[in-house]
Amino acid sequence: MPVITNIEDLRVLAEKRVPRMFYDYADSGSWTEGTYRANEADFHKIKLRQRVAVNMENRSTATRMVGVDVKMPVAIAPVGLTGMQHADGEILAAKAAKAFGIPFTLSTMSICSIEDIAAATQAPFWFQLYMMRDRDAMARMIDRCKAANCSALMLTLDLQVIGQRHKDLKNGLTAPPRPTLRNILNLLTKPRWCLGMAGTRRHSFGNLVGHVKGVSDMSSLAAWTNEQFDPRLSWPDVEWVKKQWGGKLVLKGIMDVEDAKLAAASGADAIVVSNHGGRQLDGAPSSIEALPAIVEAVGSRVEVWMDGGIRSGQDVLKAWALGARGTLIGRAMVYGLGAMGEAGVTKALQILHKELDVTMAFCGHTQLTNVDRSILLPGTYPA
Repeated sequence: MPVITNIEDLRVLAEKRVPRMFYDYADSGSWTEGTYRANEADFHKIKLRQRVAVNMENRSTATRMVGVDVKMPVAIAPVGLTGMQHADGEILAAKAAKAFGIPFTLSTMSICSIEDIAAATQAPFWFQLYMMRDRDAMARMIDRCKAANCSALMLTLDLQVIGQRHKDLKNGLTAPPRPTLRNILNLLTKPRWCLGMAGTRRHSFGNLVGHVKGVSDMSSLAAWTNEQFDPRLSWPDVEWVKKQWGGKLVLKGIMDVEDAKLAAASGADAIVVSNHGGRQLDGAPSSIEALPAIVEAVGSRVEVWMDGGIRSGQDVLKAWALGARGTLIGRAMVYGLGAMGEAGVTKALQILHKELDVTMAFCGHTQLTNVDRSILLPGTYPA
């Protein structure tokens, strides 16, 4: 086993162990992948101010996200097909998050179901909802979240239409996946993954198959999802979800100040500055570039979080310094899961936390809640 010291080490190991079509699904962006790359690269442009001769004892990275105590301002982002990165992937990630002390968010397009996560963790988790045309199905899904004791609902707003990711088309990633010769040969090189998948019954979209009218298997699901992502989604629909849910509501996919103002006015408890990991609108700015203006516009009215490009605890600290009161990690979690299962997710969280803690100390702080943009070198971060 190689020595794992950072998120990149986990990525390299995951690439070796996860079938190509599923690794590429997570590790790709739309079209030229320019926005996908910028999400990560723009963090590197931001420079930190090192401070010395400061008492660095008794440090704490703890804070709260929509009323939930968290060990650090990080939650696991909703990632579709997580259960194809590793058998029972969502369950394993949720367990790792619970043990570490951060929230887990389950995707609508997960392999393990809402009920699977509730049974496996016995802890409140968050659920991410995609708006579908079938409002009865949406209402039933929201009711299932209530029954599972979900503590927040995260409504994703930027998937009214689906961005094209060239790798998915070339890999034949469909529902169910196409059994091309290339895919079969690649699977033969992944015995660890195949053995794990042979040992679980969870191979389809657990939140949809058997729960949505007319969807009984993966083949019927494909036709349903192609028709169901709702291009008509608008702010009245957000209000409908808020009324149906009645609990903490997070709106994900905000990249524009005007949309942030509308989101704050909608009564959301938090918004996520997010370009869907560069998987939707290629050519959009990075999330970290968009963050400061949105914080300035609505940060006093609603919790502002961000995701996209976070590969280190330093990235988390930079986002916090620019006003994000929380961050979401998707790929960093997926790399750990694909590399080493639950232990890999735990390792990813440990890496991020240590990097966050040590960097905070070098910047002269012992309490995360006291950190602001004064830790950043002027002129290196977006205004």
